[in-house]
Amino acid sequence: MKTLLEIKTVDREFYAQRLRDWLPDGIIDIHTHVWLKRFNEKKKELLKRTASWPSMVADENTVEDLIETYRLLFPGKTVIPLMFTNVVPEGNLDQANDYVSGVSRKHDFPALIFSHPHWDAAELEKRIQEGNFLGAKSYLSLAPSRLLPSEIRIFDFFPHHHLAVLNKHGLLMMLHIPRNDRLRDPVNLAQMLEIEERYPDIKLIIAHVGRAYCPEDIGDAFTVLAKTRTMCFDISANTNAETFRRLLETVGPKRVLFGSDLPVLRMRTRRICERGRYINLVPKGMYGDVSADNHMREVEGGAAEELTFFMYEELDAFRRAARAVKLRAGDIEDVFHNNARRLLNMRD
Repeated sequence: MKTLLEIKTVDREFYAQRLRDWLPDGIIDIHTHVWLKRFNEKKKELLKRTASWPSMVADENTVEDLIETYRLLFPGKTVIPLMFTNVVPEGNLDQANDYVSGVSRKHDFPALIFSHPHWDAAELEKRIQEGNFLGAKSYLSLAPSRLLPSEIRIFDFFPHHHLAVLNKHGLLMMLHIPRNDRLRDPVNLAQMLEIEERYPDIKLIIAHVGRAYCPEDIGDAFTVLAKTRTMCFDISANTNAETFRRLLETVGPKRVLFGSDLPVLRMRTRRICERGRYINLVPKGMYGDVSADNHMREVEGGAAEELTFFMYEELDAFRRAARAVKLRAGDIEDVFHNNARRLLNMRD
């Protein structure tokens, strides 16, 4: 069996001293990707619209890899994932979704379909029902190719006829918002509110807390989001304790969900912000040539030896935010288990 991760002393100590006793024994990870590399033959279009660094961490993530990652990173805990695929525009979306559906049934893990905006309403509905999916995830890379990344709107890759299907059946919608200004973008905020108003039965999850990875990404978003009543937010691939604190103060712990964005969180990194841009500090040479990605910076020597996993950095940032707003143990269990269990209609 291949070795996915080297667990070092720095990792064991970080987990034992900061996370193990703080986390509940049962965890639901609301945001994970599983796919085989043969589904994605080309990446040119994806790299035009998104950061390139996630592809440096893993070129595939089988369900077996996902299970092994949890075993390694969460000793003493039981973790259940909500899964969906990871696909590029030129990739084989049908095969990718079929794989997720198959391993979902095999392991009894909940799953979302990765929807394509070109599908009509009947096709989306049929695919969801046949694949036993609990809802849909889509991505800005599937928006019409004529649009620049700064022009893409939510409804360009999650069209209204898809939202009507999700609303009709009370299904989940995992939303990775587009646009350069992330959570503070007024178009994003307006469309997030529109979804909640027009489609009240959709179980809407805003991924990555709206990609507010640095304080500059927030703007007046939480003032606007104070109007919301039902939309939820996952904390996946985010290490901004300030964002987490503001989120908890605005919507409370019942609408916050733990998510990882695995396999990306297997990365050994610490994230910093400089002039409003996030930068992942990584050990020199570990992820190949990172010089073309301005979100990556190599470190070496003692600085590299101190780096632990992205997963642990995310969890510790949320722990600090939870302490700042005085969350109780029951609130932590809600964020890491109970809230997701309710959304997924999981049986006892």
